[in-house]
Amino acid sequence: MQQRVVVVGGGYGGVALAKALDDVADVVLVEPKDAFVHATAALRAVVDPTWQERVFFPYDRVLTRGRIVKDWARLVSPGVVRLSTDESLEADHVVLATGTGYPFPAKFLEDERAVASARLSRMRAALALCDRVLVVGAGPVGLELAGELTSAFHGLRVTVVDQEDDILPLGDYLPGLRDSVRDQLLARGVTLELGSPLGYLPPVDVGTYEPFVVETAAGSEISAQMWFRCYGSRAVTGYLDGELGRDLHHDGTIPVTAHLNVVGQDRVWAIGDITDVRESKRASAARDHALVVAQNIRDVIEGRAPGATYAPALERIVLPLGPDGGASQVEQPDGTRVVLGPEQTSRIKGADLFSGMIGEIFGRRAAR
Repeated sequence: MQQRVVVVGGGYGGVALAKALDDVADVVLVEPKDAFVHATAALRAVVDPTWQERVFFPYDRVLTRGRIVKDWARLVSPGVVRLSTDESLEADHVVLATGTGYPFPAKFLEDERAVASARLSRMRAALALCDRVLVVGAGPVGLELAGELTSAFHGLRVTVVDQEDDILPLGDYLPGLRDSVRDQLLARGVTLELGSPLGYLPPVDVGTYEPFVVETAAGSEISAQMWFRCYGSRAVTGYLDGELGRDLHHDGTIPVTAHLNVVGQDRVWAIGDITDVRESKRASAARDHALVVAQNIRDVIEGRAPGATYAPALERIVLPLGPDGGASQVEQPDGTRVVLGPEQTSRIKGADLFSGMIGEIFGRRAAR
């Protein structure tokens, strides 16, 4: 009988892993959402309704032989995944790929794409009434959102607040990357309030219209009609049993080996944002993890010891600021790192946001 592989989580890594093993194993993909969320395109959909259909992709064409179970993993132990319905899935291999939670609109809590789409539509209608918007967080998500807002609404005044002294505070980034992003945003009239946190959060929900005034701890007053929280990523690992969750780090990430086994486990694997691999959390990294684990599970199925290992690459980022702006840090063939400007960034990611590639993976253009 074929070995069963249960993949918990249908994000970038989970889908790539499930597809890679669909021909050699009994694959079960456990995912509560009724459509894959292409988070890379989500911020473009904040300002452009034509992009909404490029965010959600149904799972029904992902696997040829395996199956999708639309449910939550309630408790995961070595060799068994217990679902919210009290059904249990026994497995020869369990792959943990549940990613991170993050505030709307970069990610969605809603499991039904119709509900998530309706929330996006309401937010865009409210955004059209705004002339001032606050973005809290000067990491990649906050800066990309500021870029989308200023590209789509040229008169919109955007303020970005962060407690750190500079943008992109986390990550091994070249100074030229920060300089390029900062200069582009300042040229668009974005105000950067850095070096002091907000004294208190706005008294309204993110993405809703309601005028408010807040202050930073340093005393700067900021007025706006809408705000977005662009910080607070945390690994989704609360479903692990005592054995698998024993060594979780403070941020919820899971210790893994070079083979991407969960430490202490030979048939439980972890990929993507939930791992403690020291690298930025990127969709491309999750897909790379998936290829390593797929090869290792193939090795085990065929009677070999796992042979594939994962080593993080040098820090890289492709940060669009709307369709025509942005900056990137990439590695050249000789191993050196360079900073690319708006035109090159747009060619890599800004214009398409990889939506064409995702559509091919899911066997269609987009969910409507």
